[in-house]
Amino acid sequence: MIPIVQEKAPVPGGDYFRCIGVGVGPANLSLASLLYGHPEVTNRFIEKRPCFGWHDGQQLEDAALQVSTLKDLVTLTDPTNAFSFLSYLRAHGRLYHFINAQFDSVPRQEFRNYLEWASRMNHNVVFGEEVLSIDFDGLFHIRTTRNTLRAENVVLGVGTEPWLPTHARDAVGGDQFHVSEFIGKAGDLGGKRVAVVGGGQSGAEAFLNLISRPKRQLPRRVVWISRRPNFLPIDDSPFTNDYYTPSFSDYFSRLERSVREAFNQRHILTSDGISEGTLREIYQRAYVHRFVDGAVDLFALYPNREVLHVTGDDGGGWDLAIAHNDLRHVTEHIDVDVIVWATGFRPARMDFLAPIAHRLEREGDEYRIDDNFAVVWDGPQDRNIFVQNGARQQRGLADPNLSLNAWRAQRILDRLRGVNTESQTASFIEWSAKLPPDDPAGRERQGQEIHR
Repeated sequence: MIPIVQEKAPVPGGDYFRCIGVGVGPANLSLASLLYGHPEVTNRFIEKRPCFGWHDGQQLEDAALQVSTLKDLVTLTDPTNAFSFLSYLRAHGRLYHFINAQFDSVPRQEFRNYLEWASRMNHNVVFGEEVLSIDFDGLFHIRTTRNTLRAENVVLGVGTEPWLPTHARDAVGGDQFHVSEFIGKAGDLGGKRVAVVGGGQSGAEAFLNLISRPKRQLPRRVVWISRRPNFLPIDDSPFTNDYYTPSFSDYFSRLERSVREAFNQRHILTSDGISEGTLREIYQRAYVHRFVDGAVDLFALYPNREVLHVTGDDGGGWDLAIAHNDLRHVTEHIDVDVIVWATGFRPARMDFLAPIAHRLEREGDEYRIDDNFAVVWDGPQDRNIFVQNGARQQRGLADPNLSLNAWRAQRILDRLRGVNTESQTASFIEWSAKLPPDDPAGRERQGQEIHR
């Protein structure tokens, strides 16, 4: 029988915890949910925002998850956990309605509401408190805007922040904005010329929203620009999805850095391609606008282009200079009134680590982590700083994805408890080479082959 989560109780007193979590997005919320059933691991998860949010500025109508709902906070490691998506549906009395709706993909807003429910029901989650600094003297001292806490372990799950190209950062304002602010800033664009820059799912959803508005609210023209050679679909096929399993994550982490970097670039569409349903709807809308309604100039599609720079034009708008990737000597110019930058996200800054940053090992732009997602450092082995959603270069494209949230959180929980509960069945695919049992030379050759 699935236990019912009770409404929040007051946060326990005291300032000493086995585990402090910094940030409350899906990653740390997964760990907080798994920890809820282990009161011996005292914990608190701190979020600087006043309430839960998850891409709230781009929760567009009809936007859907690109992953299975089984990849929720807990199900893939603890299916009977009270913080599962099914428990959420049951708690709200709509299990049958959800089944009858027969969603091909779950509405993203519904999943966001589920995450908020989980954060609200967990009394170890605290909002409106910002971590200012973390220091160490045998225990971690976490100084916040409210008090100073002590902890044996810290788990960083601060998530990502919007990324803008250099030539856009100084001009961002009312008529240039990141897609993460789309709902708040793209409301009144009727009759305007709009450019959407970015060929991933976020750019596709913004473009579709703009060309789907009622006639009186339609922009005069919508331009969609992407560096990719075309507007390409996500690769969601069965064997490709093996990249998003625990066994592949472990295999990937053992490869040489150059091999890992090449892999991530080569397979970016497995995580950042566009849902086929979204592409189909865009094409159908384009067909109707051009051939049925005769709006031949409403939209323009510019794949395989790079935005070189943006300058103000004489009419108060913006001139985008773009280069074709196959014809670099040719520069095209597009005049627009508004630019939506759908240029992705990057791991958020963690300046609060400044007091101990010199003690933490790095690998490129990331903190170097071990097999349990603990940062490699010069401190005691029983005092750890874990990193969630901050090791894509070391753990692959699945690291910021929802797919491995519950597994990664469980591995961290196991480390905190000193146990091993993993029971993953091996992949159908033999990712690593097999060694002759008594061939040291072959073992050396294999190592070279794997890392080539």
